[in-house]
Amino acid sequence: MPATVHPWPIQANATPAPRPSADGLAAFARVLDAVSAPTLVHAGGNLLLANGAMQRLLGYSLAELQAMPFDAWAEPEQRVGLRAYGLKALESAEELPVLEVRVTTGSGASRTLELTARRLEEAGAVWVLMTAQDLSDMHFVQQSLMDVSQMLHQIVENDPVPTFVIDASHRVTHWNAACARLTGCQGYAMVGAAEAWKAFFPAARPLLADLVVDGSADSKGLAIYGDALRPSPLTQQAWEVEAFVPQLGRWVHATAAPLLDSDGRVVGAIQTLQDVSDRREAAEALTRHRNELEETVAQRTAELLISNHDLDAFMENAPVGVAATEGTRIGRHNRMFARMFQIPEGEGAGLRSRELFFSDAEYGAFFEMARGELESGRMFSHETRMRTLQGESLWVQAIAYVVEAADGSPRVWWLLQDRSDVMRAQRDLVENNRALQETNDRLAEAQGQLLQSEKMASIGQLAAGVAHEINNPIGFVNSNLGSMRRYVEGMLALLQAYERGADTAELQPLRKAADLDYVAEDLPVLLKESEDGLNRVKKIVQDLKDFSRVDHSEWQDADLNAGLESTLNVVMNEVKYKARVVREYGTLPPVRCLAGQLNQVFMNLIVNAAHAIEKDGVITLRTGTDDLGSERFAWVEVQDNGCGMPPEVQRRIFEPFFTTKPVGQGTGLGLSLSFSIVKKHAGNIELDSAPGAGTRFRVWVPLRGPKTDAA
Repeated sequence: MPATVHPWPIQANATPAPRPSADGLAAFARVLDAVSAPTLVHAGGNLLLANGAMQRLLGYSLAELQAMPFDAWAEPEQRVGLRAYGLKALESAEELPVLEVRVTTGSGASRTLELTARRLEEAGAVWVLMTAQDLSDMHFVQQSLMDVSQMLHQIVENDPVPTFVIDASHRVTHWNAACARLTGCQGYAMVGAAEAWKAFFPAARPLLADLVVDGSADSKGLAIYGDALRPSPLTQQAWEVEAFVPQLGRWVHATAAPLLDSDGRVVGAIQTLQDVSDRREAAEALTRHRNELEETVAQRTAELLISNHDLDAFMENAPVGVAATEGTRIGRHNRMFARMFQIPEGEGAGLRSRELFFSDAEYGAFFEMARGELESGRMFSHETRMRTLQGESLWVQAIAYVVEAADGSPRVWWLLQDRSDVMRAQRDLVENNRALQETNDRLAEAQGQLLQSEKMASIGQLAAGVAHEINNPIGFVNSNLGSMRRYVEGMLALLQAYERGADTAELQPLRKAADLDYVAEDLPVLLKESEDGLNRVKKIVQDLKDFSRVDHSEWQDADLNAGLESTLNVVMNEVKYKARVVREYGTLPPVRCLAGQLNQVFMNLIVNAAHAIEKDGVITLRTGTDDLGSERFAWVEVQDNGCGMPPEVQRRIFEPFFTTKPVGQGTGLGLSLSFSIVKKHAGNIELDSAPGAGTRFRVWVPLRGPKTDAA
């Protein structure tokens, strides 16, 4: 047993419980050593016993544990609760709930334990038996799962494609901002609901994600969507459909894929949505225009055929292939028809129509469509693939009419135009558009990288100044901590003397040394100064963090006054030794913009203004709004009374890589990138400067952003 006993200072004048006998402890120690679970025993004072598992868990030997206060291995803020739990277990025969406590092991590691206490009595002695379970690994796994879940939530939320997720019970778990914009239903109203269909349809019906969760996309899905539903070619077990959504009044392309657990069971589904209304409307408009044009051409051609008695002359000189069919055979035809299909002279009459197609299936499908239209008295028009007698492929625009022959029998006249060159040109155009889009994407990516590089280069140039801005408040905080340490040491010495019951003669010099009256007056001042200094550091770090983050090109409503002030805070060390700053901020409504990029523009203008001043200058920051034409604009102005610029510099000031600074002190990209950023916002930069009269830049941006948000 340890020589020093540390009683628990929980209950004044409490009668200590009888302690177990030495023989009883020895016998119980042997039993505990056979227990695999970490276990300890106490009787109200120091720890009495701890088995090997508990010693290994806490990282102390039994002798070390017996020599320290019972709660010394718990973290400081946990000790009061641990002592209260131990005392309650000692005094109460009732079964107590488990206690979760954080401890510091002998190696300095932090662990989380779950303690279970049980009161034991033997020969009048009262013991408390505590067993421990290490929850540290479980907490780590739980935290990891929470981190992964948060990461996945952010991925879905920041995805520009409208996306929602449901679980196995069809409840919405994620509803990102893009989905909210498309449907008009906010995420807070949808998450947790099992009726996602309300955002799309006036009456209950399963969405594609619901069918995927139920595994019924290939059965119920076909009944709902028909042939429009098909397996996704990009994702296994996923389905996609393009359908009209009444609630939105739009055509939407939807793709849904199952979410599987580690055992391959479906635990939910994710569905993405794409508004394809504009594409469909454009395609339908093009089809209508083409049909109208074809019908006009066909009608005019038919009129010529009827009115022209010299049919042979017309046929032979027609710039398109003309042929008449009776049943499945070709009768009369012109030279262009023979040339198109490489028919030797004199061999066209009696040729079977089937020979001009590659397969029975293509032939049958084409003439089945034609029969349906012609038997209804309508013109037939269709574009199809055909073949020459030499086996070469043709794309042909075919128009057909039924004309009654002289003997009263129906005869079908065909007008055929070779569109192979048009099809090849269309394919080339699609490929060129794809290549152009890839080039534009690469240029946009390169510009984004250039913007970020210039931002980080600016931060690098400002690093020393920012460090100085941080060092000043940290310096006086450190000094204040030194003073507070001396005050605390004096008060602790006085407190310890009181606890020893020292007499007045001993207490008097300690009270004088502690100088409590002065401390009571000075301590709040020190704390207030330290708090102000740390808040200053926090503000600088937060502004620098906001300024330096990678811009994700997300358009949002922003406070330009706040952005200007935050940017000024970052570059203040570049300014304060050369000029004082005058703020003349107007009241600005929120402006739709890329806030991070506009802050970079403000930084370039403020730093350039500071560089234009040698000393004792003034930099004036102004903001306001004005109407330009029919639109409302916000403006931000940076004016200095520095050296100014001659006209030849003003003409080139926004050119890439143009700089008036010495070599190594400027990239020449700051104002060029600033100009491109403002243009991206559909705004403008005004420049007013003269040598010796200072410079004024005014940035104009529309309140509602550009007509179409562009990254």
